[in-house]
Amino acid sequence: MASGLFALLDDVAGIAKVAAASVDDVVAQAGKAGAKAAGVVIDDAAVTPRYAVGFAAARELPIIWRIALGSLRNKLLFLLPGALVLALIAPWAITPLLMAGGAYLCFEGAEKVLELMLPHGAHGAAKPGEAAGDPTALEQQKVAGAIKTDFILSAEIMAITLAGVSDQSFWMKAAVLALVGIGITVAVYGVVALIVKADDVGVALAANQRPATSLLGLRRLEPGEAGGLDRMLGWLTRPVGGGLVRGMPYFLSLLGAVGTAAMLWVGGGIIIHGLEGYGLAGLGHGAHDLAVVAGRALPAAVAGAGEWLAGAALAAVFGLVLGGIAIVAMHWLVAPLVKLFRKDAGKPVPDGGHGP
Repeated sequence: MASGLFALLDDVAGIAKVAAASVDDVVAQAGKAGAKAAGVVIDDAAVTPRYAVGFAAARELPIIWRIALGSLRNKLLFLLPGALVLALIAPWAITPLLMAGGAYLCFEGAEKVLELMLPHGAHGAAKPGEAAGDPTALEQQKVAGAIKTDFILSAEIMAITLAGVSDQSFWMKAAVLALVGIGITVAVYGVVALIVKADDVGVALAANQRPATSLLGLRRLEPGEAGGLDRMLGWLTRPVGGGLVRGMPYFLSLLGAVGTAAMLWVGGGIIIHGLEGYGLAGLGHGAHDLAVVAGRALPAAVAGAGEWLAGAALAAVFGLVLGGIAIVAMHWLVAPLVKLFRKDAGKPVPDGGHGP
C-alpha cells in the first residue's frame, strides 16, 4: 500500500517536472519570439499615447484601458485563431504575409521620415467626420481608430511570433502566441499609461508644498512638525516634477524617433530574411559582411554591439529605400487607380433595356 502511494507520488512528481519544463519552454520560446517583434512593440508604444491627447485628465486612463482591451480582443479572439489555422492549412503563406507586414512597416516608417522632412500639417488637427463638439463621440472615434491601428500592429506581432515558432507543435504555437499577445499588451499599455500620466505626476510634484504630508501620509502631524521633512523632500520632489513636465515633450519626440527607426530596421530585416528564404541571399550576405567589417573596426569590448548596430542600420536604410518606393507607388499608381475605380463605380448605369 505504502509502495503504491510512493509510486503514485513519484508519478505526480514526474508529471509536475514535465509540466514545469513545458512552461519553461513556452516562456523561453515566447521570449525569443517576442524579442523579434521589438520594433513593432516600440512603435505601438510610441503611437498609442497620441490617442489620449486633448481629453480631460480623468478620461486618459479609461481611454488607454479601452484600447488595451480592444488590443487583447484583436490578438486572442481574431489573430491567434487565424494564425493557428494558417499554420495548419497554409504554412507556406507565413513568409509572404510576414514580408507583406515588413513592407507595410517600411512604408509607415518612410512616411514618418517624409513627414519629418516635409511637414504638411499637425497630427492633432480634427479630421473630417470627427464630432468636434461632442467629447463622448470624439472619444468613441479615437478609441475605434486606435483599435484599428492596433489590429495592424498586432497582426505583425503575431506573424513575427508565429514565424519564430514555426517548427513547434500546435499547442506550443498556441501557448506562445497567447503568452506573447498578453505579455506585450500588458507591457505596451502599462508603459503607455505611465507616459500619459507622467506630466500630471510632474505637475503634482512641482506644485506640492507639503510632500511629507501628502506622499508619506503624515496627516497626523501638524504643519509645523512636518515642516522640516516637507522642506527636505521638497528639494527633491519639486525639481523632479518640473523635470518631468519639461522633459516629457522631448521624451515623446525621442520615443517617436526610436519607434520610426525600429519600424524601418525590423521591416527591412524581415524583407531581407524573407528573400534569403527564397534563395535570394545576396543582399543579406552583403549586409552581414559589411556589419562584420564595421564591428572589427571597433575595440574588442564593443565589437559585438557595433556589428549589431551596423547590421540594424543597414536593414533600416534598406527599409527606408523600400518604403520610399512604396510611397511613390501608393501615391502615383495605387491612389490614382483607386480614385479612377471609385469614379467609374459612381457613374449611373446607362439604361440598355435590361431593366424594368
